[in-house]
Amino acid sequence: MLYSLMHKLPLLQMFAGRESLLWQVMIIYNNEQYIGKQLAANLFNRSGVFVLPAYTLLTAEHVRLISQHQIRLEAHDVVQLDNAVYYQLAVDECTAAMERIFEQLRYTKSRRLPMIELRGEVIPFIQQVGEKNDFFGILAALQSKDDYTYRHNVAVGILSTLLGRWLKLRPEELSSLTIAATLHDIGKVMIPSDILAKTEELTAEERELLKKHTTYGYEMIRDTVGTSHMQALVALQHHERMDGSGYPFGVQGHRITDFSKIVAVTDIFHAMTSDRYHRPAAPLYEVLRQMENDVFGKLDPYICRVFINKLMQSMIGNEVLLTDGRTGKIVMILAHDPLHPLVNIDEDFIDLSRHRDLGIVRVLPQ
Repeated sequence: MLYSLMHKLPLLQMFAGRESLLWQVMIIYNNEQYIGKQLAANLFNRSGVFVLPAYTLLTAEHVRLISQHQIRLEAHDVVQLDNAVYYQLAVDECTAAMERIFEQLRYTKSRRLPMIELRGEVIPFIQQVGEKNDFFGILAALQSKDDYTYRHNVAVGILSTLLGRWLKLRPEELSSLTIAATLHDIGKVMIPSDILAKTEELTAEERELLKKHTTYGYEMIRDTVGTSHMQALVALQHHERMDGSGYPFGVQGHRITDFSKIVAVTDIFHAMTSDRYHRPAAPLYEVLRQMENDVFGKLDPYICRVFINKLMQSMIGNEVLLTDGRTGKIVMILAHDPLHPLVNIDEDFIDLSRHRDLGIVRVLPQ
């Protein structure tokens, strides 16, 4: 990912007088192609000064540091990661960066978002992972550990990027959606941590306070240079519903932006498929059945059906665990009933549309 020229100028000015300006620009542009790659060995500059350790997953900040040391990376300086390893490293890196951003906002008076850090350390990884079409490989890396509040923002950013691609958004729209989705819950920095981490059911007063994260997020994004009003509206509207049953204002579908409708789908899906402080992850069949039901009133029917259909198509060839404890491989998604595919178990083929008592609990790792 390329830095904006404005972000490059201080670095270029620092190098002025030592080597040609053109050469320094070439170093920076060359090194940026390795964002998201992992260093193969410890990195030293020409004077033997240690710069970065082996196996560092390179962020924009790392590339800036490497370029300051006038190091031009080559293909042999990085390693090609297995997809599962890359997803996990990238998601963990983004989650750690989101935690730093949350903590920075929590303990400073300024509520303006650190967009340079976000664009340098989070968005490039989310876009790269979102370009993959490995839904369940990506989902495995997104499952919450003990950092749901931060990982959820990354997950919704990635899943919304995937959904935006499935909806054939233009590149500039997709880039804007990625940022909006990643920031959709940023208003939670204004909510007390003990409420976010509470394991018991929230009181009515606590629920009302939690709902304010939508308006807090809207105000924070609106007041930050480098963001758009559309992105602020996603923070405000991602809990609104088509039938007017959502919050904070209970507006109906025609007043909800398309970006907000996309994020509403991915927000619900990741929340329901994740272990959280107050409840465990729901089985996949329950999540998809609930989302299918929500097509009739709460979620945008076209957006939600594209998501469900693409998700189910991505299951083909994957091993799944069924509700009766058996495992099998998805071999066909039925056009008339995508939530109940054809499953191969040993020598048998089970049509789940004819066995309504069976459901898919989860997709197994490959």
